[in-house]
Amino acid sequence: MAERRRRAGGAVVAGVVVCLGAAGCSGPGAAADDSPADAVRILHRAAETLVAAGSSKATTSMEMATGGTRVTIRGQGVYDFHGRLGRLTLRLPQDPTGAAEHPPITELLTPGALFMKNRGAGVPADKWIRVDTATVSDGNLVTGGATDPFAAAELLRGTRTARYLGRTDLAGTEVRHYRGTADLALAARGAAGGVRQSLAAAAKGFASAEVPFDVYLDDQGRIRKIRHRFSFVGGRNKAAVAVASTTLLYDFGVPATVTLPASRDIYAGKIAE
Repeated sequence: MAERRRRAGGAVVAGVVVCLGAAGCSGPGAAADDSPADAVRILHRAAETLVAAGSSKATTSMEMATGGTRVTIRGQGVYDFHGRLGRLTLRLPQDPTGAAEHPPITELLTPGALFMKNRGAGVPADKWIRVDTATVSDGNLVTGGATDPFAAAELLRGTRTARYLGRTDLAGTEVRHYRGTADLALAARGAAGGVRQSLAAAAKGFASAEVPFDVYLDDQGRIRKIRHRFSFVGGRNKAAVAVASTTLLYDFGVPATVTLPASRDIYAGKIAE
């Protein structure tokens, strides 16, 4: 079973790579001042602030570039930060004629596992595949074509350096902009169960454990936008792949019910590479 999950995770990664060919504020996010130490402290607790917020809608974008080719995968859905469960619908890139090459993929994000429906690669359309995120080399920060929003927040626990860049407007909400670098191994040590193993896998599998980021927090300390830049070696040619993953969070408190598939609905056969 573990071997099948590893093959499933590899198939997802391969599939994605192949398609390449200043004012004070209030609330828990407020800082006494804007020193680097304060910025690091604030970002270390960003995940806890999301759990307190309960849930939100999420929009994701993952840009991949290798060998002069660039593709973007976009997703939209909801996330329950209490239960660490999410549901996203991903739309893959169009072909050169403008036609969709693949129907939308439904993803269910859970602690330690990723479920995907309409995956293709020989999987029946009515079946799900399950990927153990601790067994894939990027810990599902890239594998599914979208970074798990809670994992994106937990990664900030590994912030080593950060600076406050000032206030700005984001879709009508005033936010505080921070820029810094996080360490995947450090983040893994402080992350919640499930996410911990995934981040530890990413720390070993990525080309670098250092992850640059930009993050925008509202006056309650909640992440409104976060952008990570990853680098890994993948695909059949083992080419370097640069990945920019962006997550937007909004409509906090929205209902976010996620129902996991029954065992009989999970595909047990071989998944094409």
